[in-house]
Amino acid sequence: MDYTAEYQKKLTTAEEAVKVVKSGDWVDYGFCATHPVALDKALAKWIEENDLHDVNFRGGVAMFQPEVTKLPDAINRITWNSWHASGIERKLIPQGFGFYIPMRFSELPHYYRKDIRHLNVAMLQVAPMDKHGFFNFGLSATYVTAVCECADIIIVEVNQNMPVCFGGNSASVHLDKVDMVVESDNTPMPELGTSKSSDIDEAVAKLIVPVIPNGACLQLGIGGMPNAVGAMIARSDLKDLGVHTEMYVDSFVDMSLAGKINGRFKNIDKGLQVFGFGAGSQKLYDFVDRNPSVRAASVGYVNNIGTVSSIDNFTSINNAIELDLFGQVVSETVGVRHISGSGGQQDFVMGAYLSHGGKSIICCSSTVKAKDGTVSSRIRPTITPGGVVTVTRTNIHYLCTEYGIVNLKGSSTWQRAEAIISVAHPDFRDELIRNAEKMHIWRRSNRR
Repeated sequence: MDYTAEYQKKLTTAEEAVKVVKSGDWVDYGFCATHPVALDKALAKWIEENDLHDVNFRGGVAMFQPEVTKLPDAINRITWNSWHASGIERKLIPQGFGFYIPMRFSELPHYYRKDIRHLNVAMLQVAPMDKHGFFNFGLSATYVTAVCECADIIIVEVNQNMPVCFGGNSASVHLDKVDMVVESDNTPMPELGTSKSSDIDEAVAKLIVPVIPNGACLQLGIGGMPNAVGAMIARSDLKDLGVHTEMYVDSFVDMSLAGKINGRFKNIDKGLQVFGFGAGSQKLYDFVDRNPSVRAASVGYVNNIGTVSSIDNFTSINNAIELDLFGQVVSETVGVRHISGSGGQQDFVMGAYLSHGGKSIICCSSTVKAKDGTVSSRIRPTITPGGVVTVTRTNIHYLCTEYGIVNLKGSSTWQRAEAIISVAHPDFRDELIRNAEKMHIWRRSNRR
């Protein structure tokens, strides 16, 4: 069937398309690289010129500041609700119109289908329509199919530069379900700068890589430490690795090009690198584009604990902001100040541990330096007041800093306090021991 005529009927300008938005509406921008550009710009103008108010947006991991958040008097015109705050979105929260939506990433499609159930308008950036009438979601399959199921109106913004990532029904929407098509200015996809690995990142990576076996399946979080692990794997003797990760980052491309990844031992999706969304450099976008060895899928599948645990030797590596002597991990906030989000950390921490031969590794530097130069320990007696626990003490498996890697599963409170303090910075260990004694989680016979 030729869909050209139907495409032309639905083709319009961004300025015309955004006129469907009214005060009080909920508008969904999708996730990360699917955030619209031309529609966002036109909608900001439409809101201001027509004095709209209380327009509610959902998005996440914004790679550029949405124009709607730059509106004069934005606090009275919009709310920006983020599933996972990037550095850009983090800055909107103190301004009074940016908010975080607590979640487990694996459940996000269910949130739309079972709890949200309705939204007014979905505006999504997509790849050009194929001959079968499908628009590919490109770098973000995540939960976008569920968004389309709930939306009264679906508007797609076509960008020639959006990579096509194979993945079946969860990675695309058909023209029949689309209400309006807008052809963008084909702006280049925004690139995510790669964090430069520090000496501490390298030291942590040197401890983690030896515990990864040949044939392991990897999930890496974002940041300098996971990047350092990926770079070290690319230079290592490891082989036959697999990939099953919520976020696809440049490190996986480096490992692929170094011949480390083939997925031959994966129990499911054998030979495929599976991910929920991707962001990185143009190198990544070129690599995933129409690559039959790469599959984009819904986080309802990718992050599902049952899916993860069914893959042998699953190794999950994620960052933390701080943790306490009980093993509670904070990865979202510093006190009440919001930083990022829970993402899929809970999903992969639990799924990797349940995998046959699996390991879940939380890594962080032992200390952090404030802007005034003050150095403090990331390992604290108790969580900073107001801090949000991402990984509970019952779920943490391995902890790694530049001073060592320890397994906390099956340990009593005094055993884990001893293990955690053993990988703290030496300058803070005596203080941590004193606090552990006060909290009755330190034995006199413990090593000092």
